Amino acid sequence: MFDELVAEADAVSVDGWDFSWLDGRATEARPSWGYQRLLGERLARVEAALDLETGGGEVLDGCPSLPPLMAATESWPPNVAKASARLRPRGVVVVATEDIPFGDDVFDLVSSRHPVTTWWAEIARVLRPGGAYFSQQVGPASVFELVEFFLGQQPEDVRNGRHPDQAVKDASAAGLDVVDLRFESLRTEFADIGAVVYFLRKVIWMVPGFTVEQYRDKLRELHEKIEREGPFVAHTTRFLIEARKP
Repeated sequence: MFDELVAEADAVSVDGWDFSWLDGRATEARPSWGYQRLLGERLARVEAALDLETGGGEVLDGCPSLPPLMAATESWPPNVAKASARLRPRGVVVVATEDIPFGDDVFDLVSSRHPVTTWWAEIARVLRPGGAYFSQQVGPASVFELVEFFLGQQPEDVRNGRHPDQAVKDASAAGLDVVDLRFESLRTEFADIGAVVYFLRKVIWMVPGFTVEQYRDKLRELHEKIEREGPFVAHTTRFLIEARKP
């Protein structure tokens, strides 16, 4: 059973940012605020918006109304192709880049869901006066029960990375006023080892350089633990931040 589960999860595509393959195999509680709904409300009220690190464009495409000028950036080639196919029919300009290659004071709204890095100064630069940055982000020590199973106990500076308090400081340093900040810790369960393999292949920063070959012994140990005790439980952390340019 172990070999079959691992082989199946190691072979499936992890392109895009759709986690539906995990249906029935893993669960993650969702933040109470409903990021996509709140983003859609904001997009309906602006004339120009930019979505950073849009992935395959799934979140943006789920918003019912988009502004007349809508741009999105993505740097990973497989996701660029997916985002382009999904979003261009809706009039979205998809730019393949890691940067923010736009002029000053262009956008009423800049958004990002789970950015790897938040370029606060650049975001402030492209926002129009009165414009806002709206983002749901991964918080500190997210799913670290799983991370530390594979990597061992992590230093406190690593565990406290991506803390919302630091995001507030960085936003302020860029000249933005934080008008909303919310934080939640959410229960996550992995029902089989295939779900773990898929998750670590897709969310590549959790266990950097993860491969089945390198971690086969730890995967087998975790498989036996799940078989013996039931789903592996971890906790995802998320925070919502909205910062406005004066």
